[in-house]
Amino acid sequence: MTNVLNVEIGALTGGPANLAQYAGQAVLIVNVASKCGLTPQYTGLEQLQERYGAQGFTVLGVPCNQFLGQEPGSAEEIAEFCSATYGVTFPLTEKVEVNGEGRHPLYERLVGFADGEGHSGDIRWNFEKFLIGRDGTVVARFSPQTEPESAEVVAAIEGQLA
Repeated sequence: MTNVLNVEIGALTGGPANLAQYAGQAVLIVNVASKCGLTPQYTGLEQLQERYGAQGFTVLGVPCNQFLGQEPGSAEEIAEFCSATYGVTFPLTEKVEVNGEGRHPLYERLVGFADGEGHSGDIRWNFEKFLIGRDGTVVARFSPQTEPESAEVVAAIEGQLA
């Protein structure tokens, strides 16, 4: 399996996001959007961050505007929305494309992994989730509709932290 933590991607606030800093941790990578019906999942993502952050886990939000333009804001607007509306403390990357010719190299490495229903390939919608194990490889993929605090996501995270 390919290590996804050595991919270069920018931080939302500028400069590199330095994914290598998460080596040895479990990371839940989620393509996020501020104006989506699934946007309230930010609450569950932040709760996962608070619950497991001290145990070697982080959520990594990856803003994307490819699904009906549901993440139209600037970096500053995205950061303000996430902080003020959902109290987000987990890191956010620069806004990227997750599908198509402009697909970011991070997602080039992620999309080959299948979820529990066998779906691999293109990202279906905002809030698709990938759990990265401590070794930097993908260990689970969850559909956009799967709530962050669902039993299957929690079990997968706890399995990586055990």
